Amino acid sequence: MSDSAAAKPRTFEKTRTSETVLQRITAIRAPRKLLGLEFSLLLFALAVGVAAVVIIDLTVLGHPSLALLPTGIVFVVAVFALHLTVRKVAPDADPLIMPIAVLLNVIGIAMIYRIDLAREVSGWESTSIRQLVWSAVAIGAAIAVLVVIKNHMVLFRYTYLTGLAAVILLLLPMLPVIGQEINGARVWIHFGPFSFQPGEIAKILLAIFFAGYLVRNRDSLAMVGKKILGIRFPRARDLGPILVFWLAAMSVLVFQRDLGTSLLYFGLFLTMLYLSTGRIGWIIIGGGLFVVGGLVASQTLDYVNRRFANWLDPFADPYGASHQMVQGLFGMANGGMTGTGLGQGYPEDTPLAQSDYIIPSLGEELGLIGLFIILAAYLLLVARGLRIGFAGQDDFGKLLASGLAFTIALQVFIVVGGVTRVIPLTGLTAPFLAAGGSSLVSNWIIIALLLLLSNSVRNRPKLVIRA
Repeated sequence: MSDSAAAKPRTFEKTRTSETVLQRITAIRAPRKLLGLEFSLLLFALAVGVAAVVIIDLTVLGHPSLALLPTGIVFVVAVFALHLTVRKVAPDADPLIMPIAVLLNVIGIAMIYRIDLAREVSGWESTSIRQLVWSAVAIGAAIAVLVVIKNHMVLFRYTYLTGLAAVILLLLPMLPVIGQEINGARVWIHFGPFSFQPGEIAKILLAIFFAGYLVRNRDSLAMVGKKILGIRFPRARDLGPILVFWLAAMSVLVFQRDLGTSLLYFGLFLTMLYLSTGRIGWIIIGGGLFVVGGLVASQTLDYVNRRFANWLDPFADPYGASHQMVQGLFGMANGGMTGTGLGQGYPEDTPLAQSDYIIPSLGEELGLIGLFIILAAYLLLVARGLRIGFAGQDDFGKLLASGLAFTIALQVFIVVGGVTRVIPLTGLTAPFLAAGGSSLVSNWIIIALLLLLSNSVRNRPKLVIRA
């Protein structure tokens, strides 16, 4: 063999080794770039919140205030603690998810603080300080999820256990001792001075249960059935799951008097059922069942009937049952395209302006442009969640990520649709924006799960160089 011929394999091996080294260096540097992007976006989101609070202080008080400084520092520390945890546990996680959640969170805190100033509430009685504390607690819960779970496939093992836990949480508000009714809905439990809405955690457990159940039973739900007008419908015996959850949604509506939660639960199940099977027949059957159930409820339940009446004609009783909706509509109209400016509107005139009606409050002072920016942030967050689902490496992870993303999307649709009269008004709150500790904890847990799932999608086995 000639010297030139013998040199060819060595040259090829050297080139292949160089390419492998380059791939390994790229794999190491990519997460660092992503984490650097996440850190920069977190700084931007926190700067937006600080700027909004300063503008509100200068507009309403005429000088900067330190009222939110102590709890604000706790919140900032919690945010960066979560960032460091992600860097350690899920270094390949999506870099946009957490900054978007923080941006929405600080915008909500600023708006709640503005309403507190208008109502002359300060100290620990102010909702904004409690919101900061709950935000720190919720981020702490997200850190715990990242540290404890680490791999989302662990959840697949406990499919039926999570379903049972979700049912138990849904039943807790019905107990006579700890159950509590607030604003006509019995969805709360209380322990001394603390109240919590267990249904917020139940929606996450239901998403996990739905994902696990549908992955295990997808073939029987997707492959068998008769075609009617070109659409394949499931067999009667396969209708059991959708009938069970239709009855569960109606039970929440009847016994807990919560239209929004029942719509969220059933919509979540129907969406995940369609994603797992791809059969439009499930959408037609499920949508028909919910429409029939809603119409029957509107005719037989006074609570639902009033919601429908206020939705169809809110100006029939503008100083009574539909006062909240009318005030919210006038507030958004007063904001116009560009808004009145932070601190220069009258959002405090609307009942529950800090929770159920925080979207009209923001619309009044930030205008239609401000609401579009907020909705764009939600849209980007949901899109990143769906992207994780479509790029997932396992069926359970794909379905779970899509379900969690749709949970946020459904909440936003139900809330925004209710205050703008697209659908009847319900009792749900805007994720991350509205006042409420239960909602914050559950939505930050969703963020933690999406971070874990995105890390599993991006994380690929590193190439190892062998001598």
